[in-house]
Amino acid sequence: MARRTKEEALATREALLDAAERVFQQRGVARTSLADIAQAAGVTRGALYWHFKDKAALFNAMMDRVTLPLDPENDEALDGPGDPLLPYCRRLADALQQIVGDERTRRVLRIAMQKVEHSDELVAVIDRHIRLHRLHTERERQVFERAAALRGCRLPAPTDQLAHGFHGMVHGLIYSWLLDEGFDLQATAEVSVRAFLQGIGLPLPAALAAPR
Repeated sequence: MARRTKEEALATREALLDAAERVFQQRGVARTSLADIAQAAGVTRGALYWHFKDKAALFNAMMDRVTLPLDPENDEALDGPGDPLLPYCRRLADALQQIVGDERTRRVLRIAMQKVEHSDELVAVIDRHIRLHRLHTERERQVFERAAALRGCRLPAPTDQLAHGFHGMVHGLIYSWLLDEGFDLQATAEVSVRAFLQGIGLPLPAALAAPR
């Protein structure tokens, strides 16, 4: 009985997260109530509050179900010896492949990038966006700094400025592609990344794809 109850609770949680994805995408996060999500999931509001204390907690749990290869909170592999630039760009390429190929990833990113309105009840959501932005740009700063040191080259600008510029370029490409999918995201990103890195004196080798 206990096992069945636990399994039912997990199933209810997943149903709520699935419903949140659908309703957030249709209405936007601020215009969606927890009652809307409970109704869409076919559960009571009490069941929803048993799993999530508020809308921000539900939203962040929805985001946690999608993990990209470039997650800055889980990239210890880049801390090993050697030039980190190529493995970093390979992980970026893998992340873009996941965005293009996985429907849930696209849906959740569209919600996060296009459907989040600033409001008091979403402070924790905005805080999450800011925290991840800072983690990404700090990791990129470290990658550029270490790659330049290992190659013995002098970068044309402070690494924090380069990291913010690089991150803004990649983020902008993803945002633009999610609007209408009107161009080849992976090919365009590779061309753009190569040009950016070439311009700051950190060129990539011709073969970017990792051996399979």
